[in-house]
Formats: sequence, structure tokens, C-alpha cells
Amino acid sequence: MPADFDPAACPDLPTPLGCACSRRRFGGLLMGGALAPAAAWAQREGVNVGETSGFTKLISAEQIESEGAEQYAKMMSQARQQRALAPANHPQLIRLREIAKRIIPLAGDWNPRAKQWRWEVNLLGSPQLNAFCMPGGKIAFYYGILEKLKLDDDEVAMIMGHEVAHALREHARERVGKSMATNGVIELGSALLGLGNLGRFAAGVGGQLLSMTFSRQDESEADLVGMELAARAGYKPSAGVTLWQKMGQAAKGAPPQWLSTHPAGPTRIRDIEANLPKVAGLYERADKPAQRFEVAPPLKSSAEG
Repeated sequence: MPADFDPAACPDLPTPLGCACSRRRFGGLLMGGALAPAAAWAQREGVNVGETSGFTKLISAEQIESEGAEQYAKMMSQARQQRALAPANHPQLIRLREIAKRIIPLAGDWNPRAKQWRWEVNLLGSPQLNAFCMPGGKIAFYYGILEKLKLDDDEVAMIMGHEVAHALREHARERVGKSMATNGVIELGSALLGLGNLGRFAAGVGGQLLSMTFSRQDESEADLVGMELAARAGYKPSAGVTLWQKMGQAAKGAPPQWLSTHPAGPTRIRDIEANLPKVAGLYERADKPAQRFEVAPPLKSSAEG
């Protein structure tokens, strides 16, 4: 274990709930690039989750992505100060980045903006079961989710695909837009002129990204889009079933943080199984990873030797 990284160093690292680890969703057209219209969805191979929500139009993609990058940078800085940010040569970080290299090139098909994102992948030294992808492609896994669930590469790819899907489908942007509308923030004058309540609300977006939660529909969409991304990247889409079976076992007793925002259950598994035929051909034709990585070893503080 590298001397400057303790995978159990910081059990209390901030835990983004929404934009990061778990849920987002809205319908409508993307600002800065519409997703495929309904007719095109019927013709493509893979899953069909429809268009994004019109609520995304209430706040710019640039602002959400900027806020996400700022919050992510603060989290990584805090982790580094606490010796909880894995160095580039850590075996599990290498593993995550290799899997990401296969998934990220596929992201632009779901959201054209993803081609311009400055993607990052990091590993945080915490026993929490958590992972997230902030708007703009800022990915992080907590060591605990790799080690405690004994995830193989296919299962890691399913989680990564799921979290990336939240960012691609702009669930955080939609959730903020919905909040703006629900809370009566948008007034005709401020919406047109960028003044008043709208400006004050937008200033607090960054904080929302750390406490946001998503709907069951967001989760279902992220499951399916993530499964397709993983399949196209050469990872077994059926790993989604074993992943959520493991999640179900982990949920017994006191549910870990990630499961509080990613509810497991038979219905979720059935939804994944029902959509496996839609991505089976994609997986069969995909180039498979040339290298497979070992499961993360048990958490061990550097103080234990």
C-alpha cells in the first residue's frame, strides 16, 4: 500500500448524494444539443429512455458543470490533506481509470457536451459504500464499495456506467430546475433579466450538489443507460444483476450511505434482466478488456503496517 494513502483514513469524507453518487432526472431537450428525438430512439440498438426533461432549460449546463467541478476540487483537496486521496500508482485507482478509458469515449453518444468535459477519476480512502460522477465528468469511488462488495471489473463498470449516466442525462441539472420552479424562484422579470431570486438561487447550486437526491425514475434510467455503456465497453451487462444482489445483502441491517440513495430490490433486478436482451448484441460485438484486475484487498490502515 503506498505510504501516502490510507484507504481507511477518512470515514467521514463528504458524501454527495445526488449529482454525485446517485440520482438525477428530468425530461425535455438539452440546452446546447438535443438528444435524439423519439423516432430515432425506436431505430437505435440499445436501451430506450426517451428525451431529457424540459426542467433542464431553467439553468445552464455550463453553470451546473462549473459548480460540479468546483465542489469536486474541494473534495479532492480535503481528501489529499487527510491522506485519503489515492496516488496515481495505486492498483485500484489504475483499475478504475482503465475501466473509465473504455466507458468515457462512449459518453458523447448520450450527451454531446461530454466530448468537451475534462474527465477525472479518483479513489477516496474511506470505508463508505459510495461512488459518484458529478456534472462535467468528475468521477470518484470510495474504497469501501470496491472492497466490501468484492466487486469484479464487470460490476465496477456497472457502477461507473450508472454514475456517468446520471451526469450524461443531466439529472442534477433537472433536479435544480425543478427546485427553482417548485420554490417559485422563477419570476418573469428575473427569468428574462437574470436578476432577483433567480440569481440568488443559482448562487447556491454548488451546495445543492452535495445533498441532492434523485427519484426512482432517475435511478432506473441510470441503471439502463449505465448497463448499455458498460456493454458497449466490453463488460458483461448481466453483472448488473449480481451487483444489485450484493447490494441487497449489504442493505441488511444498517443500510450504507450509497444504498440510501440507490434503493435495491427485486423490482430493480427485474428491470435490468428485462433489458438485457437489448444490449446483448452490443456486448457480444464489443472489444473485451485485455486486462482484468484483482478485487480490492481488505481495508487496512497504514498504522497497522
